[in-house]
Amino acid sequence: MFTTIEKLITIRNLKPKKKEGFLKVISLFSFIGIMLGVAILIIVMSVMNGFRSELTEKILGFNSHITIKPYNEKINDKFYKKLKSYYQEEILLIKTFNGEAVVLLNNAAKGVLIRGLEKQEIKKITFLNNNIIDGKLSDFNEGKIIIGKQLAIELGVVVGDKINIMSSTLVSTPLGSASKQSYYEIGAVFSSGLYDFDRNVIFFNLSDTLSFFEKDVDEINLEIFLKDPLKVKIYKNEIQNMNQNFYVFSWADINKSFFSALKVERNVMFLILTLIIIVAAFNIISGLTILIKNKTKEIAILRSLGLSKNSIMKSFFLTGFLIGFFATIFGVGLGVTFSIYIEEIRQFLSLAFNLEIFPNDIYFLNEIPSELTLKSILSISFFSIIITTISSFLPSISATKIKPVEALKYE
Repeated sequence: MFTTIEKLITIRNLKPKKKEGFLKVISLFSFIGIMLGVAILIIVMSVMNGFRSELTEKILGFNSHITIKPYNEKINDKFYKKLKSYYQEEILLIKTFNGEAVVLLNNAAKGVLIRGLEKQEIKKITFLNNNIIDGKLSDFNEGKIIIGKQLAIELGVVVGDKINIMSSTLVSTPLGSASKQSYYEIGAVFSSGLYDFDRNVIFFNLSDTLSFFEKDVDEINLEIFLKDPLKVKIYKNEIQNMNQNFYVFSWADINKSFFSALKVERNVMFLILTLIIIVAAFNIISGLTILIKNKTKEIAILRSLGLSKNSIMKSFFLTGFLIGFFATIFGVGLGVTFSIYIEEIRQFLSLAFNLEIFPNDIYFLNEIPSELTLKSILSISFFSIIITTISSFLPSISATKIKPVEALKYE
């Protein structure tokens, strides 16, 4: 594709003379700009992909995929058995009841979400089983609860301690309406990795929950866990058609705006950060333009010796292209390496400068997630190469317009 003479001219162009030192500076800035642009794009895309995957995994593992709530009529045992027999092993169907409460401890109050589950069913939730860090699920009996790690730290309690919990609903007493309070023993502590969940959720035994909120068994909700959460729409429509008097919604409905915002943010970040590569590419254009201007006499001599316009153009094109190509390769290497060790780098910077770079209460996760995908790396590399190709081609065309007679007229 490229002849020996074209390659020799390219090598000569990449090694400018001492008096042309500014061309080295321009080439260096072009190289560094494209390299950093590619690396930053890969890092940002990997973190954004990691955020989406981590949050999806934890949200789907911690929350049910489909929730059925009573609307015009209560959910009776007949409907529960109908779902069980219809789907059999396709789904995990559990009875639940959720409500809000307040934890009272050491003259402090903390609002929490109570999730009531049956003991025999909670053992089937794999995500919760895998994230118990203290205590055992087998101890999840009546009068015992499971709390999150962050909540346990804030309250200063451990497994075996008792905490006073006050219901948000009022119950009738001889002295009037009052909030119900009860002491519950901590049977286990979980750590989901989601700061918000670990700080605000307490698991109750279902019978304790109904008693605590003064509800009966007909007022429960049904929660469904699917083997493939991505098929949630199909199951949701089928269940809704079984009984139009129930309110059926899925994890996709609840988190639709959240994941849409993540997607928009990811796309906007990609567009903004590509400007780094585009700006760096302008350095290639300016560098080649100056180089061609300084090489006018040499180009005229080569043309006089019989070198074609096409060869001249190809040699200058190859000069700019090689700068962009190797900058892209180095950028990919830097970006991939940084993405793999991003959590270790964060910890080092946090310790070295005593900074909280990734606050749990803001980003919901305990560590910076990163997920490298071949598709992202290839698309970013391809985009960089395309920009480099265009930036190298445009000034190279001007080299073919130099006329030997006019260029050597005053020599």
